[in-house]
Amino acid sequence: MTDEISYPRLADYREPKEFYDRGRGRAWQAAWLLVQSLFFSSWWFPRRLRPGVLRAFGATIGNGVVIRHRVRVQWPWKLVVGEDSWIGEECWLYNAGDITIGSDVCLSQGVYMCAGDHDRTAKDFHPRGRPVVVENGAWLATQCMILGDVTIGSGAVVGARAIVNHDVKPGGTVRTGTVN
Repeated sequence: MTDEISYPRLADYREPKEFYDRGRGRAWQAAWLLVQSLFFSSWWFPRRLRPGVLRAFGATIGNGVVIRHRVRVQWPWKLVVGEDSWIGEECWLYNAGDITIGSDVCLSQGVYMCAGDHDRTAKDFHPRGRPVVVENGAWLATQCMILGDVTIGSGAVVGARAIVNHDVKPGGTVRTGTVN
């Protein structure tokens, strides 16, 4: 006889009233989603204006930050970016939890930062925020994935298409295509 494996029944899932702490009301969320869809992510929207738009929606963005087109930010008010950092095309900052990016950080094209997940051990499969921190001078190469509750140390390098689910020490390297 085999033990029955327990898992959440998705048919029974009901979005909790609070879901997770989104940090702003529904009207503010809707306004951001509209601005992001129509302007912020568009190729024709000037990159010099993108930091200001994020600031207007509550993000803390340092001077000299470059944000390319087709960048997605779930909730700007849960984002901090230091001075002179670059966020490349098609990066997705899914910040159900806080995302903090230091100064002189390079996020290459297609980086996915996932600061949230669902509790798969909970019967209600509830979502939860999981912070991500990228310290000064780190380089996250193209299409790498950074999962929640992770700190990328100062000067660390994460290789292309690597998946990071544990902290990376300062000056450390995660090789291309690997799981850390």
